[in-house]
Formats: sequence, C-alpha cells, structure tokens
Amino acid sequence: MKRVYSLIGCVPLLLMMAGCSEGTKPVASEPKEPEPPPEAVTAQQAFHQMYIIARSWAPDAKPLRMASLDLQEIKSEGGKAGAWECTFVSEQRRRARRYTYSVVETTSPILAKGVSAGSEDSWAGGGQAKPFLVQAFKTDSVAAYEVAMKRGADYAKKNPNLPIKFLLEQTSRFPNPAWRVFWGESVSTSGYSIFVDASDGSYLATSR
Repeated sequence: MKRVYSLIGCVPLLLMMAGCSEGTKPVASEPKEPEPPPEAVTAQQAFHQMYIIARSWAPDAKPLRMASLDLQEIKSEGGKAGAWECTFVSEQRRRARRYTYSVVETTSPILAKGVSAGSEDSWAGGGQAKPFLVQAFKTDSVAAYEVAMKRGADYAKKNPNLPIKFLLEQTSRFPNPAWRVFWGESVSTSGYSIFVDASDGSYLATSR
C-alpha cells in the first residue's frame, strides 16, 4: 500500500513536469514580409523629416531653399523625387546648413538613406533668397506639378525627354515662397519655368 500511495503522490509532479516541458517548446516564428521597394516622395514628406533634425541643430531654423534631386535608382515622376535637399538658416547664430533626405543610399550623388546633415556655413542674409516661415509652405510639390503641367502642357509635349525639377524659395519677386517648376538640368540652363505660389497653390508666372 505504501508503494501505491507513493506512486499516486508522484502523479501531480509528473503532470507538472510535462506541462513545463510543453511550455518551453519553441514557437515557430511567422515569416517576415519583405520590405516594399523604395518609392519617390513628395517635397513635404522629405521636408518634415529634415526639419525635425534641423530644429535639433538650431531651434530657430528656417528653410531658405529646397530642391529636388534626381537619382538613377528612383525615378522622379509626378512631383515626387527619390531625394530632396533643403538649406536651413539660423538668424540667431547667423549660420546655414544643408540637409538631404533620400529614400535609398546612393553613390552618385553620394547620399545616405534618410536624413543627412552637411557642414555649417556662415550666413549673413542679404541674398536673393530669404528664409520663410514653415507655415507658409502649404502647397506640396505634387500640387505644384499639376499646375505646371496644365500651364505648360504644350512645352511638355514638345520636350518629353527633358527632366522636370523643383526649386522652392522666397524672393522679392513674389510675396510668398514660390515653387519654380523647370524643365532641364538646372535653373541656369532651363528654357522654361512655371512659378506656383507655395502658400495657396495659385499660378504666378511663366519664364522662358
């Protein structure tokens, strides 16, 4: 009888050990979904990423100039680009710093994925471009592109192979910061540009 009682007393212990062994079995991990391929982004998407970092450099940082960058890896299309650059200035520190945002790492131009900060430069103001308030930047590059394509439809049809690029700045020419949507590799070599108000999205002027 004593042997029977001892066996009965071992049953709960064996059940507990079995439960513990089952609990320690490795759980099969679900296969991770592959990351979606990188896509071009709008100016405002890139700007907000750069602005956060620029504010950590200088709390009073204001945008001075923003431009699209064409990448071989990511096609620029419809007002979106694979990379953007923006120069911020600090009026208190009288310094300027250029930031870039890229959706991929590239070698030409040399860009890291995400936000990258360039070196600081002295800035005394007085140039053609003036720093503007972030609140004035309400019209994204996609909207500016749509306005430019309506106004420049004939030129776009005649020059389908010319790249379309974007430059955002505030000058004395217009009261608000303005998009310059231009056809060509650079502003200096471009033969056609459409200006769009970056605050209300209205058409401003055409430059040939």
